[in-house]
Amino acid sequence: MARASKNDPRLARVTRLCLALPETTDERSGSHSTFRVRKKTFAYFLDDHHGDGVVAIACKTEPGVNHSLAAEDPHKYYLPAYIGPRGWVALRLDLGPIDWDEVEELIRGSYRRTAPPRLGSTVAPPAD
Repeated sequence: MARASKNDPRLARVTRLCLALPETTDERSGSHSTFRVRKKTFAYFLDDHHGDGVVAIACKTEPGVNHSLAAEDPHKYYLPAYIGPRGWVALRLDLGPIDWDEVEELIRGSYRRTAPPRLGSTVAPPAD
């Protein structure tokens, strides 16, 4: 699988979605990005992480939701190395057409769980 570049349109769109949220930053390391709110990570853009050949976005979920998503659609969702057991889920962005509403819902939910409560409450919850 080809590695995403810093000009990858998927990375550009994820970056726009994340940086549109209050007080967020983006730290790039090669083809990966870490998105933070007040120094706390709420999302990762992963590209060939540990040589897995996958391009994905990883976000925090409500307890148990990560396991449910990965069990319901293991082709699209998986538990990322190291952080999966701590409530994170990854959504693959390399399988064809991307549902950007789904990506935004994961990002917004993760942001709200990570940001300080007052700041997180300024962002509307993901649509049900």
